[in-house]
Amino acid sequence: MCFVGSTTYWSKAVYTFEVQFIELRLSRPALGVAGGAASGKTPVCDLIIEQLHDQRVVLVNQDSFYYNLTAEELTKVHEYNFDHPDAFNTEQLLRAMEKLKHGQAVDIPKYDFKSYKNDVFPARRVNPSDVIILEGILIFHDPRVRDLMSMKIFVDTDADVRLARRIRRDTVQKGRDINTVLDQYSKFVKPAFDDFILPTKKYADVIIPRGGDNHVAIDLIVQHIRTKLGQHDLCKIYPNLYVIHSTFQVVEHGLGHLPFTEKQVITPTDSVYTGVDFCKRLCGVSVIRSGESMENALRACCKGIKIGKILIHREGDNGQELIYEKLPNDISDRHVLLLDPILGTGNSAVQAISLLIKKGVPESNIIFLNLISAPQGVHVVCKRFPRIKIVTSEIEVGLNKDFRVIPGMGEFGDRYFGTDDDDQPPVPVVPH
Repeated sequence: MCFVGSTTYWSKAVYTFEVQFIELRLSRPALGVAGGAASGKTPVCDLIIEQLHDQRVVLVNQDSFYYNLTAEELTKVHEYNFDHPDAFNTEQLLRAMEKLKHGQAVDIPKYDFKSYKNDVFPARRVNPSDVIILEGILIFHDPRVRDLMSMKIFVDTDADVRLARRIRRDTVQKGRDINTVLDQYSKFVKPAFDDFILPTKKYADVIIPRGGDNHVAIDLIVQHIRTKLGQHDLCKIYPNLYVIHSTFQVVEHGLGHLPFTEKQVITPTDSVYTGVDFCKRLCGVSVIRSGESMENALRACCKGIKIGKILIHREGDNGQELIYEKLPNDISDRHVLLLDPILGTGNSAVQAISLLIKKGVPESNIIFLNLISAPQGVHVVCKRFPRIKIVTSEIEVGLNKDFRVIPGMGEFGDRYFGTDDDDQPPVPVVPH
């Protein structure tokens, strides 16, 4: 971002924001389940799928993307390391996952461990689903694959347990000699685990000890997935709702929704810089007092921006009263960024938006920026004002009996400014 005088100019990268953001909203949540061989990844995946019975879930195995062995490799198949990253066609895996995340059907190869080929059987046609689970020993190894995942789970099981399971599986199911199994384990499996698999544990968001036996951990994961799916469903219902997952940069994203035109300026080095200029003037309006915590973020993006104030007395689920307002005189000619970090019942937001509209601000010129929202508030505001835009970073579970967002973070203004009644230390929230 380049500041020239009192006007803000953005780079051309802003032009692509709308397209990239639409793609983000359309992408499906993807879970990665990694861990050593025989650690219990499959039971974990099966339990997650079982508990998400009312959702469309697809399971993709990294084993499907083994390379075909060459004729020379087939003659020494027992010397081939199937636990090494180079054994997998990661490029093919990436292409398949990208298509699934963007709602496209894809053909997943079926790898035959007898012929060591992936073209012996017809490919498995996988249709778009609500949730994608990618399972495999090395899915956290490549950063490009990691970046596709909304949640990364590492199944952590004791080495002795994994070895015992592997012996039982390979001798009973695959008819292998126990000496062959132990030789392969000591020569390839264990070194690969130590060198490539275990180091990726640090990338996990969730570590599950004991695999499929850990029902508490799996229940928590499923609950989290359901919450995220609920957010996705709200975006389907309300096209004017934008959820910026896992970030507090709502101000920057909110500015990305403003209309702008291309403009060229001459820099101090006499170079021509092509950027963008807002088509119309803008201002911020903060709902006192928690909304004031977002003002610095707005000023950091737009120096010299005018900021108005609205004070609303809130009580319970529907009690609100306008106490004070100080807005720019020409606010009807501006785009307005309404700042309030918490959207709970939505009644205060309705009061503030109604005041702006009464002052002559077109509904479509209002962008409501907040950090944490409750579904009840989203419904209230979006139904009442279908032409405003709401940009938030998280949609929580709901409201408690005191009409506070849960799990939430309590009274945001007190937490931010350090004025908790319980003298708790302030949370270092930085909205930008």
